[in-house]
Amino acid sequence: MSAPRIGVLALQGAFREHRQRLESLGVAVTEVRLGSDLHGLSGLILPGGESTTMARLMTEYALWEPVRAFHAAGGHLWGTCAGAILLSREVEGAPPQFGRQDSLNLLDVTVQRNAFGRQIDSFTTDLPVRGLNNGFAAVFIRAPAFTRVGEGVEVLASYGEQAVMVRSGRVTATAFHPELTPDVRLHAMFAGQCAAPVVMA
Repeated sequence: MSAPRIGVLALQGAFREHRQRLESLGVAVTEVRLGSDLHGLSGLILPGGESTTMARLMTEYALWEPVRAFHAAGGHLWGTCAGAILLSREVEGAPPQFGRQDSLNLLDVTVQRNAFGRQIDSFTTDLPVRGLNNGFAAVFIRAPAFTRVGEGVEVLASYGEQAVMVRSGRVTATAFHPELTPDVRLHAMFAGQCAAPVVMA
């Protein structure tokens, strides 16, 4: 079996940092900008950035349906910060001028944008994460939180009363930025879940 190749959505945000973390683990990486870039991948990371901008670019590059099809065909998805917002079923706190925020609707959670404040309120905390022996230095920058977690969605980490890392099947979401720390354990965890390349119709 060939080694998994993981894609990083490269429209906006911290996609280069995700690529660097994966490559430091020896993982082959593809930057994804078009639906055709998803062919042959085992997993896809949706990075942190600005979720309304990323959603607009997803529409501009016609990526909504290809990403849904990639997941339906067996692909693993991991969204961090803005990427987590794009995965969620319900999005709260979008600027009113944008109306309802589009999402992939692949994770049965409600996500609250900017749940921990503005850029000036950014912080790093030692966060216990299920599956890791020691705490993870989680970087929160205008971070969301999962205010409702649907049935079958597993909470992997919480900060206070707020769920900040969840997983359901082949979809994982983190409210914080694991790509902004040299600790690659969460990237290794995700890469370990990705197996055979996905064959899309």
